[in-house]
Amino acid sequence: MSSLTEVVAITQRGGSLGWTVAGGCAVATALGGVRWLRVAQREHYLPDSASRFALRWWRTTPANVLGVFVGLAGLVLAARWTGAAFGSVAAVALGPLGLGLRGRTSPLAWTRRLRTLAATWGLLQVVIVVVGVLTGFAAVVCAAGALAVPAIVDLACTVTGPLERRLAGRYVGRAAERLRRVGPKVVAITGSYGKTSTKQYVAHLLSGSMAVVESPASFNNRAGLARAVNEQLAEGTDVFVAEMGTYGRGEITELCSWMAPDVAVITAVGPVHLERFGGEDKIVQAKSEILDRAGCCVIAVDDLRLADVAHACEAGGKRVWRVSGSVDAGGSALAQPRVSAPDVDVSVVERGEKLSVRVRGEVLVGDLSVAARPGNVACAVAVALELGVPASEIAKRLGSLRVVAHRLEAHVAPGGFVVLDDTYNANPAGARAALAALDETAGDDGRRVVVTPGMVELGRRQADENEHFAAEVARVGADLVIVGRTNRRALVSGYAPSSRAPASLVLVGRREQAVGWVRERLGQGDVVLYENDVPDHYP
Repeated sequence: MSSLTEVVAITQRGGSLGWTVAGGCAVATALGGVRWLRVAQREHYLPDSASRFALRWWRTTPANVLGVFVGLAGLVLAARWTGAAFGSVAAVALGPLGLGLRGRTSPLAWTRRLRTLAATWGLLQVVIVVVGVLTGFAAVVCAAGALAVPAIVDLACTVTGPLERRLAGRYVGRAAERLRRVGPKVVAITGSYGKTSTKQYVAHLLSGSMAVVESPASFNNRAGLARAVNEQLAEGTDVFVAEMGTYGRGEITELCSWMAPDVAVITAVGPVHLERFGGEDKIVQAKSEILDRAGCCVIAVDDLRLADVAHACEAGGKRVWRVSGSVDAGGSALAQPRVSAPDVDVSVVERGEKLSVRVRGEVLVGDLSVAARPGNVACAVAVALELGVPASEIAKRLGSLRVVAHRLEAHVAPGGFVVLDDTYNANPAGARAALAALDETAGDDGRRVVVTPGMVELGRRQADENEHFAAEVARVGADLVIVGRTNRRALVSGYAPSSRAPASLVLVGRREQAVGWVRERLGQGDVVLYENDVPDHYP
């Protein structure tokens, strides 16, 4: 952004060149702002998001690294010659290459919140330029302000954060009052993964005998849950099922302060959002906040850390359902590891394409044909039993569980090959289960293909987890089609085709290219697994 004062100052020093530099800086800053505002919106307005993604994008290709050099060189040289600022102008206006202005899969949406953020960002840019003009370094400050757009967008997120919380507080207050008036039982569900599937399974098992409202997909934060209550919680609702997400300590505690759960569920903990949490122990602590105000706790105790949490809850006088889900893969290297726990109340074991459900040792359903993760089913069964649904009704409704969209959802493509859509899964445990499903579906003769950008938000473990995943893809004899550059190096490093089947490694820039490659090469009897998908603000 360039103020009138800045333009005058530049013009006085550089004549027509100064005018051109001023206009170029204004245009470049505006274009950069659109890019990084979009990233901030897609990353839920977290204050460090634009800067983190800027560091990723500018390192992705030699052309982008060159852009960084040109931009910084223009900044340094602008102190001696005004025209050097054009290097910074060009870098900011054109780059990073690959990051679009509007976006294909995650387009910019000019919501009220984004408009507020954009106005704040613009004001900050003007302030920086005015300071430069007053100190006599307008050209340098123009270039620096343009290059610093991601950081200034993050600063604007920090500045507007308290305002947004205050504005959202009105809707939260209204939602709290509606919950008090309607008086439903609240089932709150959290976990590193499995939240959405468990939420839908709980709603399905309960809906045969009571009126149930579940929070919509992705409405798992303060604003989203308040909106869900205000718009969907009708009089006469017996149970409200809420999915609760978190990026750090204290967030779930705040949610439960106005939406206190009668039954709280932790589905799993794992290396998800490690960039924000910093470690899995912190994830356990943050997720466990959901248990503090609950009278009954449903906890997946296959993880020893959650087994300890269950013990602590019981010692504190809470009613606890310990649940367990495991995969019996007959000794396969892709078997899901299981930590045995004593006194499990609900256990679900997957054998082949069948699930066996036991409640306190007694068989509830012994041969269930549904495509569902066993741990998520176990959590849902425990919730239904806690809320008084008869075991016979649960057994009946288990048979009609539906596959959650984009979570290992299978269909046959027009070309005759099977598509396993697991694009909403992004954790190592789910990836192992998806590979096992690919291996079993393809049989002995079918060609196997895995299309993936890899797993993200795994912190320091991201490279290792993706490398290990690629090694397992090779182990099942599958072609690996890598989408984008975010995890390309780790996936390529881990992939080494086995002698089991001729396999190949394919690199593409976008998912559409991968889909085209699959359609050209696969036919009857083949299987493709689309494992995870990331929006196009990722490199």
